[in-house]
Amino acid sequence: MRILVTGGAGFIGSEFVRATLRGELPGAAGTRVTVLDKLTYSGNRANLDPVAGLPGYRFVEGDTCDPATVEEAVAGQDAIVHFAAESHVDRSIDSARQFVTTNVLGTQILLEAASRHGVGRFVHVSTDEVYGSIDHGSWTEDAPLSPNVPYAATKAGSDLLALAWHRTRGLDVVVTRCTNNYGHYQFPEKVIPLFVTNLLDGGRVPLYGDGGNRRDWLHVSDHCRAIQLVLRSGRGGEVYHIGGGTELTNEELTRRLLAACGADWSRVDHVQDRQGHDRRYSLDITKIRDELGYEPRVRFEDGLAATVAWYRANRPWWEPLKAKAGLAEVRV
Repeated sequence: MRILVTGGAGFIGSEFVRATLRGELPGAAGTRVTVLDKLTYSGNRANLDPVAGLPGYRFVEGDTCDPATVEEAVAGQDAIVHFAAESHVDRSIDSARQFVTTNVLGTQILLEAASRHGVGRFVHVSTDEVYGSIDHGSWTEDAPLSPNVPYAATKAGSDLLALAWHRTRGLDVVVTRCTNNYGHYQFPEKVIPLFVTNLLDGGRVPLYGDGGNRRDWLHVSDHCRAIQLVLRSGRGGEVYHIGGGTELTNEELTRRLLAACGADWSRVDHVQDRQGHDRRYSLDITKIRDELGYEPRVRFEDGLAATVAWYRANRPWWEPLKAKAGLAEVRV
């Protein structure tokens, strides 16, 4: 199989590429992968160094919003796995324009090219944030979309575009929506790598509001395994939820990170809550479990310990990224 992976130099995309080319995902042996990535601040070609010399790997530096680049990258592909997106909520609140451009227009250009070239499957990777907030219970795949922040609104728009292409153009589209990811190679603007790297440097960590916002945590390797199951066996025109099975408040998560880094609560700064900060997300994963046999395998305790150990051992990867992006001022 020949697949195009957009955003393949980012956190989740690069894990999917590495696992695919190493044959670690079910049915991935022999897959040829073309990565299309713009290499924005959070895209890092070094994330792909471990597999850059393997057969079947090809890298294209380019923008999903550039029709000519997309046309060349899509030609000859059997499938597309679309990770490319602007994804940081705070940045979208400060300025939403790039989020609309990349997440909506970029998806539309890819869908057009996929239709022209007869791509066999288009997996559109999305987020639980498109649903807004839920106080109790869990969303099923047919829950209404009600995003509260610009990032989530642009992802909801791209989800609907992708599903519309299935209904009106006959393109074999499947949408996945996941909970919060964590793991190695995650850009240090997100909560876990930001807190870990700050603590390893002897710094402080910022906690929004009362710390009571709740999230379900999904290890990136479990996420990529689920995407591969959807790519191979998901039903066209359907949405599949992918969760990790560990729901924590931000305060609970912070306490675990402090313990893992040998720090205490005196290193925490309570900061003003984010605008439109959703209180709780929760996805029902019954559908993907029953249809495709997905279950998360990585225990959060094990995954978190391995993640902290990775950042401890890979300062040359993250220190330049934090310095360049000025992340000492970024809040989560």
